[in-house]
Amino acid sequence: MDGTLVDRQTAVHDVLTALCRAHDFDTATEQWLRTELVDRANPGSFVRLREVFGLVVSADQLWREYIDLMAAAVTCRSEVLEGLARLRAGGWTIGVITNGAGDIQRAKLAGTGLADLVHGVAASGDLEIRKPDRRLFELGASRCGVSLADGGWMVGDNPTGDVGGGHQAGLHTIWLRGRPWPDGLPAANHVVDDVTDAITILLNETE
Repeated sequence: MDGTLVDRQTAVHDVLTALCRAHDFDTATEQWLRTELVDRANPGSFVRLREVFGLVVSADQLWREYIDLMAAAVTCRSEVLEGLARLRAGGWTIGVITNGAGDIQRAKLAGTGLADLVHGVAASGDLEIRKPDRRLFELGASRCGVSLADGGWMVGDNPTGDVGGGHQAGLHTIWLRGRPWPDGLPAANHVVDDVTDAITILLNETE
């Protein structure tokens, strides 16, 4: 989801600016947060923040504020939403398999309108496992009312988690070019520069 369907990085920058201003955090606290949350965030991040800087505000309150701010700040481009709607209309079952805490990932899906376009969601926090673990893909398929045995496609920007995980789950894969490609990882079925290109490939599979 992050980096594929939604722009997390821009949202994180803006959200942390707002959060730090709201609580009058000093520069060291803000820098710690920006480093800690650069790739992902979970409730434990704010527990550690309180311990390191001796904050009075509770970790739970900070986490809830962070979720609300992220849900409001994260964006999904209109052409992506329109493409997913076309996939659904074409008979595709759409699921989201994402590394991250379930509450924040679902809040981002709801905030962007993506929740209305997908059939099921599996977040790593649901089972405390992460992509490329096949069990997360199995959960995602189950929540969409299908089985990995039915086949399908995995689209994502992470070579190991998305493409490698997709291969292990028996799926065809489309990689959104950007991150370094690890040595020894089998190639994706397709490589694209934008998720809308991946959607076009899938639509052509239907036609």
